[in-house]
Amino acid sequence: MATESDLQSIQDEETRLLRVWTPMILRAVLIAAVTVLIIGLLESTFGSPGHFATRFHELQRGINLRQPKDFALLVGDAIGGDGRSIMTLGLMLLTMVPIARVTFTLLVFLREKDYPYVAMTGYVLVALILGAALGRIG
Repeated sequence: MATESDLQSIQDEETRLLRVWTPMILRAVLIAAVTVLIIGLLESTFGSPGHFATRFHELQRGINLRQPKDFALLVGDAIGGDGRSIMTLGLMLLTMVPIARVTFTLLVFLREKDYPYVAMTGYVLVALILGAALGRIG
């Protein structure tokens, strides 16, 4: 049988998880996303400054050479230094901030065996993931 001090230490541990780890995880993902976005912006600005002017003229003439990229091609282009691909990866990382928060909350509710909240949080997590996937596809 758990004593009152055991219950208090469990509550303290849960509070520490929510107050310390959640902000650390969210900040780490946010800092990574902003860093990647800035690198992509700098690469677009200084690496190929005429890209958007060239693209504008292509679109005016009715030329559309851009096809949707799959993830592996996007990563390959980003590693190759394509600023637009780097910024796209940064935006994908930025999308991970709410997904990371909801995932972390789901794990906390699972740990507490609070199943109504597990169901609701799981629903929100699935909706976020589907929304991100369908937004990318369609």
